[in-house]
Amino acid sequence: MYGFYRVAASVPKVEIANTSKNIKEIINIYEQENKNGSSIVLFPELCITGYTAGDLFLNQNLIDSQNKALKLLLEKSENIATICIVGVVVSFEHRLYNCAAVIQNGKILGVVPKSYLPNKNEFYEKRYFQSGIRIKSKTLKLFEQEIPFGVDLLFSDENDITFGIEVCEDLWSILPPSNQMAINGANMIFNLSASNEIVGKSAYRKELVKTQSARLVCAYIYSSCGVGESSSDTIFGGDALICEYGSVLEKSERFSLENQIIRADIDLEKLIWLRNHESYFGDSIPTEVRIIKTLPTTKISELKRYINKHPFVPSDEKIKKEVCEEITNIQAHGLIKRLIHIKSQKVVIGISGGLDSTLALLSTYKAFKILNYDLKGIIAITMPGFGTTSRTKSNAIKLCEALGTTIKEISIKDISLKEFEAIGHDKEIHDVTYENVQARTRTSILMNLANKNGAIVIGTGDLSEIALGWCTYNGDHMSMYSLNSGIPKTLISYLVEYFTYKEDIKDILIDILDTPISPELLPPNSDKISQETESIIGPYELHDFFLYHFIRYGAKPSKILFLAENAFENYSKDEVKKWLKLFIKRFFTQQFKRNAMPDGVKVGTISLSPRADWRMPSDANFEEWIDEL
Repeated sequence: MYGFYRVAASVPKVEIANTSKNIKEIINIYEQENKNGSSIVLFPELCITGYTAGDLFLNQNLIDSQNKALKLLLEKSENIATICIVGVVVSFEHRLYNCAAVIQNGKILGVVPKSYLPNKNEFYEKRYFQSGIRIKSKTLKLFEQEIPFGVDLLFSDENDITFGIEVCEDLWSILPPSNQMAINGANMIFNLSASNEIVGKSAYRKELVKTQSARLVCAYIYSSCGVGESSSDTIFGGDALICEYGSVLEKSERFSLENQIIRADIDLEKLIWLRNHESYFGDSIPTEVRIIKTLPTTKISELKRYINKHPFVPSDEKIKKEVCEEITNIQAHGLIKRLIHIKSQKVVIGISGGLDSTLALLSTYKAFKILNYDLKGIIAITMPGFGTTSRTKSNAIKLCEALGTTIKEISIKDISLKEFEAIGHDKEIHDVTYENVQARTRTSILMNLANKNGAIVIGTGDLSEIALGWCTYNGDHMSMYSLNSGIPKTLISYLVEYFTYKEDIKDILIDILDTPISPELLPPNSDKISQETESIIGPYELHDFFLYHFIRYGAKPSKILFLAENAFENYSKDEVKKWLKLFIKRFFTQQFKRNAMPDGVKVGTISLSPRADWRMPSDANFEEWIDEL
């Protein structure tokens, strides 16, 4: 289903050295996860025997009872498509190894030994086990099977799934084996662990797993032992994590007295595309590995994953101040560099009383405050036209007065009427010519005023408008520095809302946030906005969602539609499909505007500047993208 696969990480209850009881817990979870549609389920390190069995590992009886339990697990796994990864001890060439066994459909597909053995403080694994770091191209005989054995094993269903395995300390080492696994194609890494709890370790462990998933552009699934392990000298909390490309999708509850199972739907299609996009994967040198073929795994019937409907907007309100400060600092310092370079202390900016010009003004204000420039050097122009309402005009003026900038009003009506007359256009025909004459008149005024005052024109158009081409070519499309060009509409609202902490402009900003988005180019109805952008081109929250997945992850239109259906409850499938088709058509046909867009600072992971991130011919055909829906 569009590259989504369900994986699970479990922390079963353990009784030290009671392998028959432990295997029952493992089998119950394994069978449950098969019913839940999990493709792979991970168990902790040495979970059949218990990690803290100590010198009992050197007793043949424990190894024999473990193998008996493992054989029962194999029997129970017959006709089960879900893959089970379980921690075991194996004897190979008269040495013991701490390993992971990969099981599916009644067979052990391979056994991977632990490379790095902790042997300090509370850990003393070298008392029992040998490092498997040099074991490659070997086979292990167990239950009359010749089983691939070594650290050179990867497992693949020959479709989307390719996974590798680390055991606990492997991840904490200077050169984690997962680095090379990823270079060789593994897009999921499973880690069987026995990580004890001390103050601060949980947070560090979480960051380690999350960071490794980001560095390797993979899913990292981690399970550490918990309830039932010995507490003679240490405690094990049962930490389980599922991370994908730097994000924590699921995390277990530590210190639970019951079995813990977490599961998440991993987007492997996204990860594969991201790797295609990252040049360092192409530059990395693969090594020789053995690819073990798995049978097709369990398929999910429905997606059980949170899809963020506002992917550009931080979901954690606790970091709102930090994020907003960072974004406006990027904007302000981009402008600062430009002003210092051209040796100017003046800018001209058109203020409409809308979201975009409001944010551009606030970021410009911040730049001037940092530079200690005279705020009167911010020459704000309100240019009422045929569609301007008193509400937006009033908000524009009040905001500038509160900030202490220069504010001027220049009506565009007479100039526009002369333009209509010059080109022979009937002013009663409210078509695209009627609108664009006004837009270009405003830009002409701003440019000419900038020349007169030795200033530069600040562009206010945002990333969403650039994606849709919702601007007049050589009108509001053009400026001398485009401050908002890296910020989508949904994030613009978030940023403007943040500035409501400033009491002197709070009420003004709240009213601006409540005002319908409009270019105000068509005559109003009783001083009310008659031209609402989102009723014409669709909701910006949808377009920002489409843009994010189209550019960031290279998703097909059908997958974007599928994701949007799961993210948005307030739109029908037909509505989403309608606006997605419009997005695709406009995105393709408006590339010529992006090819001629002015300089503007990149803010987030997505930019449509032809000089930075996005290069596309202006005459590319969109039909096959729409047909894919």
